[in-house]
Amino acid sequence: MSHAPELAPTLAVIGGGQLARMMAQPAIALGLPLRLLAEAEGVSAAQVIVDHTVGDYRDLDTLRAVTDGCAVVTFDHEHVPTDHLHALEEAGVAVRPGPGALVHAQDKGVMRSRLTALGIPCPRHALVSELSEVEAFGFPAVLKTTRGGYDGKGVWVVRSAADCADAFETAAASGVRLLAEELVDFRRELSALVARSPSGQAAAYPVVASTQKDGICLEVIAPAPDLSPELSAQAQQIALTIAKELEVTGVLAVELFETTDGRVLVNELAMRPHNTGHWSQDGAVTSQFENHLRAVMDLPLGSPATRAKWTVMVNILGGDVAAGRLYDGFPHAMARDPFLRVHLYGKEWRPGRKVGHVNAYGDDLDDCLERARHAAAWFRGDLGNESE
Repeated sequence: MSHAPELAPTLAVIGGGQLARMMAQPAIALGLPLRLLAEAEGVSAAQVIVDHTVGDYRDLDTLRAVTDGCAVVTFDHEHVPTDHLHALEEAGVAVRPGPGALVHAQDKGVMRSRLTALGIPCPRHALVSELSEVEAFGFPAVLKTTRGGYDGKGVWVVRSAADCADAFETAAASGVRLLAEELVDFRRELSALVARSPSGQAAAYPVVASTQKDGICLEVIAPAPDLSPELSAQAQQIALTIAKELEVTGVLAVELFETTDGRVLVNELAMRPHNTGHWSQDGAVTSQFENHLRAVMDLPLGSPATRAKWTVMVNILGGDVAAGRLYDGFPHAMARDPFLRVHLYGKEWRPGRKVGHVNAYGDDLDDCLERARHAAAWFRGDLGNESE
């Protein structure tokens, strides 16, 4: 494998999904060489990052080989074993975010314990090992695997003892513990995203509102409409506090519940660029992807300020009926809306799979919502081929 002449420190990225893919464009602008560990040939990021290796992120020798000669390593996902991250640090590689921070995004039990100790508002919760402990905790509840869950996987809403069987079977098969949480009565879901550098500089993006279905993000509105300045400031402060106290380097997304009684509670953490920050590619002065790169390389952070009054992001999800080439959706979408921004991931179409997203921005929220939803539906094939 040949490498380009070193004009800047090389950044290793573990994981070949769309988040790594979308780091490539700002890396080009920054003149920052990327080296990728991809899980398979032809995956999303491997299509655009020339310097890539196919291998297993769970294999330490593979991680050592990919990061050899790299100044820093960062991640497209949070699943690299913690012990391997410590081993890379001991070998002199700057791991960002570090294993001491990343474990809070890897293990929900560790996360809940630490955030509670910091006084961060969280749902009522308890680690459970058997059904009687769930019954003592009380129904209805949410059961989550402490490790490995994402996009709604590893999460069960349980309203009786009979509902708990799948959760305990899954936990037993995977060797992980279960976390029981109260079923929060919430108005909507919010996300507070920040970037933090090793030197301690931090930048906070506007708090956004997200709409989820079956654990998958459908759309994001930036900034969150009708959010009080007090709750907005509180959500941003929560994210900044978590980033500082956990010594996060890079982007941190804090997913929150806005409760019906006017509070915010932390739901999940992600220590990487996040779906709820995709709007920033076109709606912010500095995208979450560029600020993640700046942060992990300890460069001064860019402004997270918005470029427009509203930005709406809508995911393009694979539908039940196979579509044609996503590329074929461009003529209609571009002709109908010259201001629309479309981001495709180079992924094969599968029902429910994120294969791209669209961003629409402007001064009228309803107009932005209509434009983004229409475009996403067109790419999905939901609108057929009828003319406007």
